[in-house]
Amino acid sequence: MKRVLLLLPTTGYRNSDFLKAAGKLGVEIVAAADYCHQLAPSWGLAPVMALHFDRPGEAADTVLREIDGTFDAVLAVDDSGVELAAILSERLRLPGNPAEAVRRVRDKLAFRRLLKEREFPCPEFHHLPAGEDAGKLLPGLEFPVVVKARRLSASRGVIRADDPEALMRAVNWVRAIQTRADRDAQELGLVIEDFIQGREYALEGCLQRGELTTLALFDKPDPLDGPYFEETLYITPSRLPQALQERIHQEVARACRAAGLVTGPVHAEVRINDGGIWLLEVAARSIGGLCARVLDHLLGMSLEELILRQAVAESLPASLPAGMEKAGEGGAAGVMMIPIPRRGIYRGLEGLADAQSVPGVTGVAITAQPGQIVAPPPDGASYLGFIFARAASPADAEMALRVAHGRLHFDIRPEYPATVAPAAERP
Repeated sequence: MKRVLLLLPTTGYRNSDFLKAAGKLGVEIVAAADYCHQLAPSWGLAPVMALHFDRPGEAADTVLREIDGTFDAVLAVDDSGVELAAILSERLRLPGNPAEAVRRVRDKLAFRRLLKEREFPCPEFHHLPAGEDAGKLLPGLEFPVVVKARRLSASRGVIRADDPEALMRAVNWVRAIQTRADRDAQELGLVIEDFIQGREYALEGCLQRGELTTLALFDKPDPLDGPYFEETLYITPSRLPQALQERIHQEVARACRAAGLVTGPVHAEVRINDGGIWLLEVAARSIGGLCARVLDHLLGMSLEELILRQAVAESLPASLPAGMEKAGEGGAAGVMMIPIPRRGIYRGLEGLADAQSVPGVTGVAITAQPGQIVAPPPDGASYLGFIFARAASPADAEMALRVAHGRLHFDIRPEYPATVAPAAERP
């Protein structure tokens, strides 16, 4: 039996999906998590130990000191654990990406520097160290710009600023977000870069010995122009011309080589305009949230199963090429990450049955829990849930998702009830 050390994040959407795939494959899972095992949710598998994923060197020392036996692979469920997984793979001499390569693509500043050095299309960017006045950068800025935290994901800590006043507000806001979310905030500082016009697309792929296989290219039909960048719709297959799709694949593959990534899942985000293909991100992980489920019928298996198969066999599944040939014949598919309209306490929803009855909709998964505080980007990094659709064409899949979303009505209440009487009612 193959044995995998699986790094489970506290708020991971896909922990259960990875465990289900492991059970199907007969892979033994040893779980480590970034929370106390006594507080672990009931997935049927308690983590062996609690680790600080954001202190990967120390966490790796703990694992090597306390866990017995050998492993065939170390996998991280999401972005929070990828650096730790890479360090452990190196120390245990298991297949995986070099830790330095993973570090390089996780850090938005390091990634921008890499793109510039290797002559990829790259916006002008600046590093703003912690505590320094953003005003000193004004002579070299051309608005609009985007202020970014360096290691956060899911559009958290990303704000567009259209003028100097908005820039100062954005810097203060993003600094506060990064301070709460990353204990290295003081060392990291922020990135300020030119805003890139154009529509966004996402590539989901898999590397094997440095060669990239594209599993899906997603259109993002909703414009993402800011000031915040909450993602909603992913539709595949892409409606871009085939030649442009191939160029996106080539650019992502070239970036993977430049960064030193060689194996495992890849999730890339790009913008396209008259200036070419602009890489926003190339991550050494798979797509986030529950979005991977939209690929099940294209791959003939779950994405989690594909990742596990590659990890324990050190190669992509032999059935994958056949599955990809079928993908072009299987119509279209899409997923909506249900946006959070405002900050507050989620209480429940109405219209779930109506949404599920929309033709083409294959499922609605509500992941927010009653009583949970929810917040949209740039503060939040979660969603109310996910809607899935399959249809004959990308346009039909997109329409099914929009209609289903319109039938959902969420009850989100203020965090704290008003305790001060309105002025008109005061004595």
